[in-house]
Formats: sequence, structure tokens, C-alpha cells
Amino acid sequence: MNFVEELRWRGMIHDMMPGTDEVMEKEMISAYVGIDPTADSLHIGHLVGVMMLKHLQIAGHKPLALVGGATGMIGDPSGKSEERNLLDESVLRKNEEGIKKQLKKFLDFDSSKPNAAELVNNYDWMKDFSFLDFIRDIGKHITVNYMISKDSVKKRIGEDSKIGMSFTEFTYQLVQGTDFLHLYTNKNCKLQMGGADQWGNITTGTELIRRKVGGKAFALTCPLITKADGGKFGKTESGNIWLDAERTTPYAFYQFWLNTSDADAEKYIKIFTLLSQQEVADLVDRHHQAPHLRELQKVLAKDVTIRVHSESDYQTAIEASEILFGNANTEALQKLDERTFLSVFEGVPLFEIKKADLETTISVVEFLAEKTHIFPSKGEARRMLKDNGVSINKNKIKEDYFVSTNDLINQKYILVQKGKKNYFLVAVL
Repeated sequence: MNFVEELRWRGMIHDMMPGTDEVMEKEMISAYVGIDPTADSLHIGHLVGVMMLKHLQIAGHKPLALVGGATGMIGDPSGKSEERNLLDESVLRKNEEGIKKQLKKFLDFDSSKPNAAELVNNYDWMKDFSFLDFIRDIGKHITVNYMISKDSVKKRIGEDSKIGMSFTEFTYQLVQGTDFLHLYTNKNCKLQMGGADQWGNITTGTELIRRKVGGKAFALTCPLITKADGGKFGKTESGNIWLDAERTTPYAFYQFWLNTSDADAEKYIKIFTLLSQQEVADLVDRHHQAPHLRELQKVLAKDVTIRVHSESDYQTAIEASEILFGNANTEALQKLDERTFLSVFEGVPLFEIKKADLETTISVVEFLAEKTHIFPSKGEARRMLKDNGVSINKNKIKEDYFVSTNDLINQKYILVQKGKKNYFLVAVL
């Protein structure tokens, strides 16, 4: 596989230094992507860089995932309008472990292979670097004129900036350049990849390598992923979409991809899956012929959910989706763990009652109109029950039904459905 051509048809190249494709055709090289370790999990915004490393390894080259333990203590100014909180070493090490666990689902770390992936942490070579060593061995090779010409710096020190930039953040590109120099010298790393906003930082590294050791290194960036409506990719009302199932349930993760627009799905299927060019073309063609079937979104959601989580998590997400949109039954509800159950019904009106209220059975009319106020009156509850319009835990019920602790899901919840689309959750505390 030609790495550059593979990224090009997938729409994953924004800028690339001349000669990048030639050096990769000539020899096996190492290339790296930097990952911000501010959390113990990646979010889907990281997946573009991870997929670049994946394609790199498939093409026979060696991927290096660099956890920015040192740079994470500083904070990258690119695209930021203010300083970030700094992290201590214990937090960074915990985050590094969480990130590596997730990367293993994408990259082959088998050390017996010449192009086995490696996880490196720049804190390991920066922690003993004294300030005097840094300004003598690194700082003298890059001029201030060169550094302030970068867009990430210009935006923060220009006339319109009210915040300015600290010396700490100003030196960020030198620290990142030092990473590239270290990996070039010790890991045969000739290419750094990243998002389009990283071009300035990456090229500072190539310049440092040229000036300090006379080496030739390369830069490649991918476009920043956006949504067709102009919104920020990976952001929802509840925040980031994480790869960690404890932060974002597999169901919510699956739903994110399933609910992408047609235009976004057509773009994302190339970036976030390993489907071939022909497979993607055939899939897009079928989608255009029958967009209402949403085959593009379904294939995308399945592929990414299984890769990040598992086949069983994907099946659970499908079953959970059926609860809202299909003919699921009480048994399907009982199979869901509490986090997935609450994820399915996020935003649904919630009522709370005491468990003592259910220790002796109560009539469904009293339950719906007095204990929970799902219905404003007993009369309205009776009318809808008579019209077969009320379900408890997906089972249609009548006025003679009595609610008890036997109706609890996860020993805590009762799901009430009024009509076809109006759901209510009752938490029994």
C-alpha cells in the first residue's frame, strides 16, 4: 500500500512537505503523532491521528504514538485563546496507561515485528533537561523571528489579543521540535503527522533537525474534521465522545455515528474505517439509491463501535436502539446494565418515588396520576388505559393492573410509555 496515496483518496492530507512520499517509498521509516494526555482516555477527536498511524503500519512503516507528558505540562497554544491547567507526573502516568490500552485496539505493539508500534512519553527525555541545556542546545538554533512567524503565535500576540502569551507557551514549539529531534536521532523517525493546526509546530521540528544535525525530516498534516453544519466534530451537548466505556457508553458511542448526516457519513466512512476505495464507492452508491435505509451510517457505526469496544457491545447497542425504535420487550430492558439503560433514556422526564410505596401493590391509576403525576388526573389516566395507550416496561397494561417491586428494572427503575413516543422514567429510591 502506498501510504500517501491511501491518505489522499481518504481526504486525510491537508499539507505535506515535498519529498515525503519519495522517502517512504524508498525505506521503512518511523513516524509519530503526538497525543495530549490530559485525560486517561482518548476521545473521537484523537481518532484521525490514530487512523493515520494505523494506515502507516499497514503500509509497512513503524508508528510511534507520543504521549506528551512534558508538553502536557505546558499546554499547546495552537487554536487556544488562553492558558491550560498544568498536570503533575502521577496524573500523566495514569493517563498514559489508559491511552495505551485503547491504542492497542488499533495498532500492533508486537515487539517481534520490525514495524511494531511503540508508545513513547516525551517526559522521559525532557525531565532531566535543564533550562541552561535547553537554551544552549536547542534555543540557539531557532530564531525568535522564525518562532513569531507561526500562526499559533501571531494570533496570541497580535494587536487584537487581550490575553497575550506566556513565555511557557511561546517555547512550546521548541519543546515539540525537541521531541522530533530526539525521535529522529534515536528512532529513525523522519515524519511527524498531526492536524492542520499543528503545521507550524511540526515544521519547527524539521527546521531544528536540519540546523542542529543536518538531517532531513518531513511533515504531513490532515484537515481538521468538521461537521457539515459547521459544528465541531466529536462535541455533543453532554461533551466529548470518549473511547472509554465508563465515560461514554457503547450505546451512546454507537448512536453518535449512527446519527451523522449523509454528507458527514460519506466523509467519515473514509477516515474512520479501513474499508477499501471500491468498498466505499459501492457503499456510497447504494446509499444514494436508498438514503432512507441509512446503510452508510449503519456500516460506519458498526465498524467503529466494534473496533473501539467489541462485537458484544455493538450487539448491546443494537438491542438498546430497538427499545426506543423497535418492538423490544421487558426481557430486553432487563438485560441492559444501568449505565446503558440510563443512556438510552437520557433526557426522558424522571419521577422519583419511595420504595415503600411499592412494598404493597398500588393501582396503576394511582401510580400514574398521584405517585408520579405522569398524568395530570386519574380520569385522563383511565381514558388512556382504556384506549390501550399505556405501557409499563414495554408491556401494554389495563386499568386493573397493579404496580409492585416486581416491575423494577435494575432493582430501581420503571419505564412508562404514554402513546407511541412519550417515555417517562420512575426511579424508586
